[in-house]
Amino acid sequence: MVTALAFILFACVASSTGEDSPDIIPVPGGLSGTGITTRYWDCCKPSCSWRENLRNTSADPVTSCAIDGNTVIDPEAMSNCGGGPSYMCSNQQPFVVNSTLAYGFAGASFTGKADYQLCCGCVLLSFTGALSHKKMVVQVTNTGADAVANQFDLALPGGGVGINNGCISQWNAPPDGWGKRYGGVDTEAECDQLPRQLQDGCRFRFEFMESVSNPSVNFVQVECPKEIVDRSHCNLK
Repeated sequence: MVTALAFILFACVASSTGEDSPDIIPVPGGLSGTGITTRYWDCCKPSCSWRENLRNTSADPVTSCAIDGNTVIDPEAMSNCGGGPSYMCSNQQPFVVNSTLAYGFAGASFTGKADYQLCCGCVLLSFTGALSHKKMVVQVTNTGADAVANQFDLALPGGGVGINNGCISQWNAPPDGWGKRYGGVDTEAECDQLPRQLQDGCRFRFEFMESVSNPSVNFVQVECPKEIVDRSHCNLK
């Protein structure tokens, strides 16, 4: 049950800064717990872009794009990482709402193997430790065979390509991606290596996230903000 106090806390996530902040509404009975974060940007079509992977929604799957990262492509098109023409859309990178809150996208794996059940669902990540003053709402757009329980693989350009490097065919990226294959670039200056369309998302890790690498989180499932749904065109119902 969501108490009145809990709702106020979600609604006023950035009230201590005096900035305007959107209401963030918990999903009654939704998932919650503690977890870890990692980061990736492999340019591959997200797994929640496949209609057959949508378990709890009648909405369209997450949009995927042509090689330009901008033109929305047929959801049945094969992923570029499988030899097809479909890529992750460039607008599925993080964006700042205010100084303590951001929106974004992530691959996720949950305790109880809820992965595909949460395609297009959103969670509020409250960072802990050195980044405990920051929060991020992410939509689950991907899953990962190499992910552990309650892991959020944040979609951050320049964050490492991981298993697959679809960025070679899309952006002529190096064989292991920009920087290290796992972890990506080490400095904000290296973000200049990325195509212009992805540089803001790369700098997000060094600016909004203050260069804190893979912070742990407390998480709770929330309703997806319109700004996120407008980018992915998918929403868990």
